[in-house]
Amino acid sequence: MSAFGFAPVHLWPLTFLALAFAIDRIAAAERAGPALLRGWIFGIGHFIVGLNWIAKAFTYQANMPAWLGWVAVVLLSLYLACFPALAGGVAWRLSAHSKLGFAFLFAAAWMLSEWLRATLFTGFAWNPLAVIWIDLPWVAQAARWVGTYSLSGLLVLLSGLLWVGLRRRWGPTAGLALALSLICLSLGRLVPGRPESGAAVAAIPVRIVQPNIAQNQKNDPDEAARNAQLYAKLSGKPLSVPRLLLWPEGSTERFLELEPDARNELAALLGPHDLMLLSGESVDVNEHDDSKDIYHNSVFELDSSGALRWRYDKAHLVPFGEYLPARSLLSRIGLSRLLPGEGDFTPGSGPRTFPLRGFGPAGAPATVGLQVCYEIIFSGRVVDEAHRPSFLFNPSDDAWFGAWGPPQHLAQAQLRAVEEGIPIIRATPNGISAVIGPTGRLLATIPRHRAGVIDTTIPQALPPTLFSRLGLWTCVLFGAGLGIIGFAVSRRRSSHGSL
Repeated sequence: MSAFGFAPVHLWPLTFLALAFAIDRIAAAERAGPALLRGWIFGIGHFIVGLNWIAKAFTYQANMPAWLGWVAVVLLSLYLACFPALAGGVAWRLSAHSKLGFAFLFAAAWMLSEWLRATLFTGFAWNPLAVIWIDLPWVAQAARWVGTYSLSGLLVLLSGLLWVGLRRRWGPTAGLALALSLICLSLGRLVPGRPESGAAVAAIPVRIVQPNIAQNQKNDPDEAARNAQLYAKLSGKPLSVPRLLLWPEGSTERFLELEPDARNELAALLGPHDLMLLSGESVDVNEHDDSKDIYHNSVFELDSSGALRWRYDKAHLVPFGEYLPARSLLSRIGLSRLLPGEGDFTPGSGPRTFPLRGFGPAGAPATVGLQVCYEIIFSGRVVDEAHRPSFLFNPSDDAWFGAWGPPQHLAQAQLRAVEEGIPIIRATPNGISAVIGPTGRLLATIPRHRAGVIDTTIPQALPPTLFSRLGLWTCVLFGAGLGIIGFAVSRRRSSHGSL
């Protein structure tokens, strides 16, 4: 029930009710063991439903049976459910059977569990509870001050207050809920800087290309010529002014650094002052042993002369999609990567900012930060803090994410835009491509399974947000505050028998 609050269903009130019921069952446990078990059972259902799109990925490869996809979803959910179990166990242990104390402590512990889920074993940060707030923009704006994990804690706390209220404690809980609502409304209105509809970054014209190429066509050699023609057709003729042409993840199957003919074919689509940002594979060749060549999932900047000006290597790789964890073991039992290719990609060094020479004021070129597909879901890890970019480009390939994955992915990108106060441009092969303003608002989109382009200019970034300056420390302070309040209320309950 709780998973239906996320995209594409958007029934967010169900998430509040489901969490309130889970809080009731966990808090009612007589021992720590049952409290942990009830949190774990809640997590299993939450993740199996919310991550159903992973099963679809298994239909795009021939090395494993498609039914194994649902086995993978269940096994992954059994692991991910440990984090809600941890949150429930910690809150139960510290709350001293205080209902109000448990609500605060469970919210703080949930924040900690989401951070751990996004960090341990390379992390899996998909669908933090805070993503639901995208449907309530005035609340989502608080992410620029306190970040994603804090908004997840807020949702849990409000669900806990709902539970306490249903237990005939409406006086204190109604006051707290009203105070929290007023704080969120105030934070949401404190949006610094200029409106999204105002000036753009030196009025950079951009064309975002979505060719509507399905996953089974993307890597088919028989479709290569058709795919190239489709990209060329949608890219159109150069404009009279410089433009930035943005192609999605995996838009070329050729090694651009090793094939000058491929670069020249692409450069023919550009005007004399145009630039193209496109994604493909790169390889660091070992001259003495080709078995030690290093492969990356990369984004390139190509100019009209056919020169590659820079390359960004994806840093946060997708387990089973771009590398096989514990390869020596899993490959022996028949498991393999879900996307074409046998070897593993090598991660890059992390967020970087690159200049877009020829765009922007003289002597101060516009800049772009890169986050390839999956990377955009990691709160606090998407921007080069030393060199804040003008905007983020998020080339993605959501074609293997089923029906639920792409809208969930887009919502998480919207939350990153709010946190950082930076516009985000997404280009995908078959949806959902989008222009996201620095307050998370969708300014333009191309829906799934439709070919098309977006012609626009890049929205102007807002001044650095509090979250962009302090990062996850804002979440630490918020979570610590919830924990201290919960602990104090629990001790008061233990001493005086009050709420």
